[in-house]
Amino acid sequence: MDSSHGKKRMNVEDDDRLSSLQDELIHKILSFIGIKHAIQTSVLSSRWRFIWTSMPYLNFSWDDFCKLPKFSEFVTRVLSGRNNQTEVSSVKLSNFRGKDGDVIAEQIMKYAISHNIQQLDVACLPQNIVLTTSTWELPVLTTLYLDGVTLCCDEKTDKCIDFFSKCANLKNLTLKSCYTKGFKGLSICLPLLSNLTLEDGCGSVKVYNIVAPQLKNLNMSGVVTQDHQYLISAPDLVSLLYKGFYDLSLSTDDFPSLEKADICVSYPRDAHQALRLLQQLHNVKSLTLNLEIVEVIGGVYLIVIKGARRPQGP
Repeated sequence: MDSSHGKKRMNVEDDDRLSSLQDELIHKILSFIGIKHAIQTSVLSSRWRFIWTSMPYLNFSWDDFCKLPKFSEFVTRVLSGRNNQTEVSSVKLSNFRGKDGDVIAEQIMKYAISHNIQQLDVACLPQNIVLTTSTWELPVLTTLYLDGVTLCCDEKTDKCIDFFSKCANLKNLTLKSCYTKGFKGLSICLPLLSNLTLEDGCGSVKVYNIVAPQLKNLNMSGVVTQDHQYLISAPDLVSLLYKGFYDLSLSTDDFPSLEKADICVSYPRDAHQALRLLQQLHNVKSLTLNLEIVEVIGGVYLIVIKGARRPQGP
């Protein structure tokens, strides 16, 4: 009896200790779960009843619902039930699917944009969410992560499209498994960008034009075509990682601050292009190359040496 009473009192005390935390700390705790589960905490006590309405973190996942209408209705109720005086610091959209998934995503993003969103993560089944150039107007955004998203130009064009020109404060950008449609060039011209990751991209884009004076870390991997070109202006670049099937076609003035470069090409074909890349990285302090590149470059030197030793005719 005493043990049971003591256990009950301990649970109450633990609950009171958690409830006594400031709203900001409770919001942070709830940010690790989906918004659906965060709302369910409102039944705990009067203290928790409206906590979710001022949460700056919105984590929506389709996995929490079996049917689209219920998910769509839930999103509408959440957005209308929030305290509109509270800004949205981060939004995470995961596992969106179906032809209407982009409609719901756009609804959430428009709301987030109007509430000064700073971080946006969109991860869905491949190419289910379509984002056009008109979607992007995120002046406060500092971190953007897109996975399995289609980037589509409003009108087909051969020009370089800058999707992120209205994201002037963007510092961290990741494009993973994104499909590009309707344009051949993608410009990433961001004055404050510090970290950029391009992974497993495919589609219409052949040229990446990167202008980022404060870029420190650049990771490019999973490139599966031979005709991708990278035009890069990043004088403060410190770390460069490239992992792809084919040779890296890189055009740059210089990387005077480069400290580390890791280059891995599965099927290098052009030894002269590999040598040209090494010349472009002449300032690097630490360079890692995979065996295939070394063998291709070594083959060129071997041919040169043999040619130099060929006996001269009379």
